[in-house]
Amino acid sequence: MKLVNGFSIHTIADSQIVVPVGAATISFKGMITLNDSGAFLWKQLGTDKTEAELLQAMQEEYEIDAATAIADIREFVDKLQLAGLLE
Repeated sequence: MKLVNGFSIHTIADSQIVVPVGAATISFKGMITLNDSGAFLWKQLGTDKTEAELLQAMQEEYEIDAATAIADIREFVDKLQLAGLLE
């Protein structure tokens, strides 16, 4: 899975904000605010990743057990899919 093109992440006042750019501004109105782990996963999904690769990256970055990490990854990916942000 990988993010669709047309979105950019920025740090604004200690917050991670995702905004549409270019043609994406026509179909996506608004912005997305991410917590630290969401921003980490967003950056990981800049290139094609499997769930197993995301799990490994999360466990290397954070002290988190596999079950919690998988649940968090799936919740995040589900939200991205519903918003049409994954290829």
